[in-house]
Parts: sequence; C-alpha cells; structure tokens
Amino acid sequence: MYLPPLQPANNSHVYVWGDVTIHPSAAIAPGAILQAAPDSKIVIAAGVCLGMGAIINAYQGTIEIEPGATLGTGVLIVGYGKIGANACVGAATTIFNASVAAREVIAAGSVLGDTSRQVDLNAETEKVTEEESPPETLASNTEAEIPTETSSEKPPEAVQNGSQPPSPQQQDPSIYGQDRVQQILQTLFPHRQSLNNPRQDIK
Repeated sequence: MYLPPLQPANNSHVYVWGDVTIHPSAAIAPGAILQAAPDSKIVIAAGVCLGMGAIINAYQGTIEIEPGATLGTGVLIVGYGKIGANACVGAATTIFNASVAAREVIAAGSVLGDTSRQVDLNAETEKVTEEESPPETLASNTEAEIPTETSSEKPPEAVQNGSQPPSPQQQDPSIYGQDRVQQILQTLFPHRQSLNNPRQDIK
C-alpha cells in the first residue's frame, strides 16, 4: 500500500483546545493538535508518545490514551474511544469512533472504525465453495479430450527461455526514469550541467 511521504510540520507548537488533560511525562511532537468538542474530553496518560502532526479530535465522548501508548506521525483519531496501554499505532492511521486494545500493533496507513464499507465474510466463503465443486466433474470429462503431442511438433518460437539474446529491435537504450532524474538534478543544481546532456531549454 502506498503511503504519501509525511511532510514536516511548519508549526513547532502543540495546539490544545477544550477539556484536555496531559500527563507531564507525555511526549508530544510539534504540530500535534488536541481538540475536544463541548461535552467531550481527551485524557493523555503517563509515558504516551504522540508523533509529529498527530490529530486527536474528541467528539460526543472521551478519547483516552493509556500509559505507554505510541501514536505515529500523522495519526488521526476522531470521535471517542480508547488507545490501550503500550499499544502502537502506525503513521498515517485513521481511527474513527473505535478503540485499540492494550499492546496491540496497528500497521501504518490503517483505517479503523470505518462503517461505510461492510463485507459479508460468509457470502465470500459460500461463493468459493460453489466454484470449487464444478471443476471436479469437468476433470473426468476433459481427460479423454486432451490430444497427445507428436514428436514432429515444434515448440513455439516465443518460448526461448533465455537461450538466445533478444533482437536489436527489442533492446531499448534509454533507462526508465532517467529523463526525470536529469530534470530534477537540473532543477536543484541549475549552474551544474552534465557534459553528456547539456541543457536544451536555456536560450
């Protein structure tokens, strides 16, 4: 799964708004936002570590982060729930009205509490069992229909298994992405030009 690169926070401050309780031993990185709506609260226990740019937004309940829990960079927690003691939540994870058990590890980029998509696992297993039974009956019918190969038939030309080098028409001298790398280097270092590829866009 692709995760976009995390950008450093422009703000070295931590934003706290509403009923938020933070233990003095908690470590909160720059750019974190802790926001509790009216009639909601956030409780950060001892030894908690919040990564850069983590956002915790309590709404219609309490978000409690128990001792020793670690939330990675860019984690988003919305609604209510509990992060158990010594749990580890990976970077760029979204938790919506859900809880994480104590000592549980959540992979980076995960989404918890998303009720917009629900998968019926029983329906999937029924489809698989239905599809498995017909091939067994077809196997007995197809055994008699398979023709035997004669020694005079030649294997197809396409299957060379690396015995012959590809023809010159198939070889491409350019390297994939080389143009983009050159463009980036020229953008970063405009006064340094490659001897092999002088810049054409200078007029």
